[in-house]
Amino acid sequence: MIKDIIINLEHQVTHEAACDFAISIAEMFGTHLAGVAFAYTPDFPGYTVMELPPDILAQMVALSERSALAAIERFDAAAARSLVSAEHRMLRTIGAEAPAIFAVLARRFDLSVFTQSEPSRANNDDMIETALFQSGRPLIVAPYVQKDGLKLGRVVCCWDGSRVAARSFNDALPLLAKATAVDLLIVLNGKTNAENKEVRGVEMAAHLAHHEVKVEIATVAAPDVDVTNAILSYVADNSGTLIVMGGYGHGRLREVILGGVTRDMMKSMTVPVFMSH
Repeated sequence: MIKDIIINLEHQVTHEAACDFAISIAEMFGTHLAGVAFAYTPDFPGYTVMELPPDILAQMVALSERSALAAIERFDAAAARSLVSAEHRMLRTIGAEAPAIFAVLARRFDLSVFTQSEPSRANNDDMIETALFQSGRPLIVAPYVQKDGLKLGRVVCCWDGSRVAARSFNDALPLLAKATAVDLLIVLNGKTNAENKEVRGVEMAAHLAHHEVKVEIATVAAPDVDVTNAILSYVADNSGTLIVMGGYGHGRLREVILGGVTRDMMKSMTVPVFMSH
């Protein structure tokens, strides 16, 4: 069950697609929602700080605090309109330390929600990556163009037989149980073409059926380098509303955001993506 959610609040109003999205999840599950806004002290090298006039540094810190408070005000107003149980926190920190702090906080929540990094603007890659690997909890990333709340009309679960995919499916069970349709999507390539039921999805489909989640197994062929496009094309052709990612590139820290299928998905997502590790 999802009982509490934590969200990273964006300073700029144009980048906070995840806020209304997180509220919609809280409404759907009747959960508590916590919004966290960071007020940053610039992370300059020591010699730069020594040369920087104190009043300039103080102005930069004050500006970040004002932006964080504005984000909290928007969050509080949106939560009040939806009548969900909500709280906020403003944390002062050096910029580079924020991802690790958020990941520790996220350990006490069932789900984290983020906005996708936006080209040439908000970069949330470090925050997402650190939460994925250090919180021990699942997360959802909403596209930066997301307008709608959470929709569970058709959930596409990407299955490659890996332990990470199995973990993701287990963590996503509360969402899968509410979905109108669930597709178990297998991208056929050198990794998944093995002749066994595990990778072909038969056993996983049976397991999910024990949780009263009925799935349809679907397969698409794609070379290893084109898995992301194969998934997104399937989602588009079948009106998918949420992707559950498990394998396909989860590995060492930098492989997730800087290499592999998950990195490509974070850049090209067209619907929200649920992930665990």
